[in-house]
This record gives sequence, structure tokens and C-alpha cells, in this order.
Amino acid sequence: MIDKREILESASAMGLLPSVVEKDYVLGWLLAGINAHAELRSSWVFKGGTCLKKCYFETYRFSEDLDFTLNDETQLNADFLHRVMGEVLEWVADESGLALPSDQLSFDIYENPRGRISCQGKVGYRGPVTPAVNAGRWPRIKLDLTADECLVLPATQREVFHPYTDRPQVGMQVNCYAYEEAFGEKVRALAERTRPRDLYDVVNLYRHGDTRPPAAVVHNVLEQKCLYKGIAVPTLEALEPHRADLEAMWKDMLAHQLPELPPVADFWAALPEFFAWLTGQTEAPQRAIIMPGSTETPIRSRVLPVSIPARARTPLEIIRFAAANHLCVDLTYDGSIRRIEPYSLRQTSEGNFLLHAIRSGSGEPRSYRADRIQGASVTQQTFSPRYLVELSSEGSLAIAPTLSRPVRFAQSRTPRVRTVARPFSSGPTYVYRCTFCGKTFNRKTMDGSLKPHKNKQGYDCYGTYGVYVRTKY
Repeated sequence: MIDKREILESASAMGLLPSVVEKDYVLGWLLAGINAHAELRSSWVFKGGTCLKKCYFETYRFSEDLDFTLNDETQLNADFLHRVMGEVLEWVADESGLALPSDQLSFDIYENPRGRISCQGKVGYRGPVTPAVNAGRWPRIKLDLTADECLVLPATQREVFHPYTDRPQVGMQVNCYAYEEAFGEKVRALAERTRPRDLYDVVNLYRHGDTRPPAAVVHNVLEQKCLYKGIAVPTLEALEPHRADLEAMWKDMLAHQLPELPPVADFWAALPEFFAWLTGQTEAPQRAIIMPGSTETPIRSRVLPVSIPARARTPLEIIRFAAANHLCVDLTYDGSIRRIEPYSLRQTSEGNFLLHAIRSGSGEPRSYRADRIQGASVTQQTFSPRYLVELSSEGSLAIAPTLSRPVRFAQSRTPRVRTVARPFSSGPTYVYRCTFCGKTFNRKTMDGSLKPHKNKQGYDCYGTYGVYVRTKY
């Protein structure tokens, strides 16, 4: 099992709670264990938002559940599930060191509204940062298992993204939905339940322009899935009555899964263009590549070249998330902050890595050497792409674990005007953020150790480690 600090560092760099990152870590190992089991490897087909995050786009929202379509309905049997999942948990515990006791495994088999058998399971775990106290309260991962689905396209084996140092050399794979099937399934889900995460998923998938499948293929998948479920193919007009409820739930259902929550209005505004593309009324906008250079090679792989400086990796991951969500970035470069629209990362023939962007205020194209980037933070300012957003391509930028100063995600806000002069400080103040509750503490020395304290809601927090945020003078 990886060290606790690795989870804390990743959580701090991405602006997420450590428990969210820890769950992502456990999800990767569970997928590896299911794929390693001979009776489940080809029978269980991975799907849903977690599939998109772990198998297609690392810059996707974090997810919490594992959803599978089963090819063999007879496997929805309590005895069978306890046996095979018990064997999976034992394998994962041996390979990773995670605590996954069999008495924390449960299955609820029920009849769905269509009269078919489905199952919801729960897997309890204890990982690198799970508090050792509260022994009776185990964090859980939910398993949704059903055979009541229409599989239109053949399943595919995909690599599981697991950006942690204990990743096996042979990698991790899982049997999952084809990308076109996953896309069509998300549109069907948006029509059937109109949840914020479905709106986020549909628009996010559509925006990945250089991996966008033909509209006719997605529409055909959607038609067959809606026919199987007995529902109408969705339209913008049919979704409109649900808009207010969807906007009201946007923050509560998504904020904890994303480093920075994009405005819901920006995603709703993308639906007319999406439906026009889906139904063949218009083509998706064809955007040119920003400043193509004859000696530059785009970087779109799941793993960054090892020659990229370690200190640039976390800012690049932050920038890539912003690009995928059409959010501007405040880039710290050569000692000053510039607000940019990020578009592409390329390597020159000399071996340098360049971030290509547009200055938000002036609209001027700019390029920034990755090794000179000092920091990055996502803002709430959206942008309408002027060029192809290559940074949101399929794949991911892997973060190498680092103990360097983390980069914070920050909301865009109007600077506060001080009405009185600030007194001179007697020396620098070091700000640390609790890795469990997010509360910040000022220190006169570089010491991140914390005592038990109250969180922002006034409840007891037992976080003992603070991550360095900044220095105040």
C-alpha cells in the first residue's frame, strides 16, 4: 500500500479531500482484482462515470461507484457474489496491502421496476488515510450490478488509469463499454433521470473534439438503448422542465468530485449545439489547431515524458482540467500572473515543452515553457474555444508524486480593497491547510503538524497533518 503522504500530496495538488483521492486509489485496485478473476473478467462490463474517469479521461470528474453490466444474469446470486468478490478482495489485499475484510462485504438483490433482477453491493475498505479510530465506520464503495441493459457494441479491454506509485509494471486492465456506447448511455441517463452529473458528462464528452465519435453512431446507440428501456429519445425541449431542479442540485452533487466546479449555466448553454450535432442538423464546429509548428509534436499520451520537469507536472494537470472544462487559468510565470485560455502542450525539436494559450484579456496567442511555469490555479471564468482544445484529448497527464509546494485551485474573485494600511509583519507567516477538513492555520515556523481542532462547521477534526499553502509577509 502506498504511503499516506502520497494521497495527501495528490489531494492538496488537486484541491480535493483526501478521502476522495483515497477512494479513487481503492477503485483502481478493485478493478484490477475483478479483471484478474477468471469468472468475472469477460462477464462483467464496466460502465458509467467511473469508467469514463478510469479508462478514458483522467481529467474527468472523480466518481465513487463501480457500475457493471453482466453478460450472465445467473451471476446475480448472493452465494456466487459473496464467493467471487471475497476472492477478489483477498487478491487485492495481497497485492496492495489494503484492508478489505469479508465481513464488510454485502449485497442487496432486488427486482427492478422492469421486473428484472439487479443488485447493489457495498465493499468496506481501509486505506492509507482512513482514520484508525472509528473502527466500526468503514468507508464504502458501492457496486451496481445489472443484466438488464442493452449492449449495442462489443466490450473493449482498456487500461485503468492508476496514477500511484504502486501501479503494477504490467499495468491494470478492465473489460468496459466502448467509448461510443458509454457516450450514448450517458445521453440516455440524462433523459431518464436528469441529474447534474449526467449533464456534466454529456457536455464534457461532446467537448472532446479530437476524440468525438460520429454523431450517427452515438445516435444509433442512443435509439437502441431508449427503445430497450421504453423511453423516448431525449430532446432539449423534454429536458427544459427539469432545468431548475438540475441547477439547484449542481453544487451538492458535483462539487466534491471536481477540483473546481464549472458554472452550470455554461453546461446548459452547450445543449442546443450538442443536440443539433446529435440529430445531424449541423456539424460540430471544426476548429483549427493553435499556432501549428513544423518542429512541434503534440503531447496527448496518458503518461507525460519523463523529461518534463517534476515541478511542472502538477501545474500541467491543473491546466489540463481547466482546458477540458473551458475554464481560464491564472498562470504564474516569470514572477507574474497571466490569465489564459489553455489549448495545447507540445514538444519542440530542441526538447522543450511549450504550453500554447491565448491571453484572456487581449486575445493574443502566447506560448510558455513548461519548465518556467511556477504555478497555476483554475478560475470560474469560462471561455468559448477559438481553437481545438488539444489538452482535453483522450488520455491523461500522469502526476509524479512530489513533496514540493502544492498548487492551489482558487476561485476567481474581485480583489478586496483595504481601507486601512496593513501593519508590518514581524516576519513571514506560513499557511498550512488541514488535509482532512480544509481549514487553514498560520505558523511562524515551517511546521505542518496539527493538534485536534474544530472544522469549518464546528465539528471535531482529528487531522494531524497540514499541507503548506503559501507564505504571507
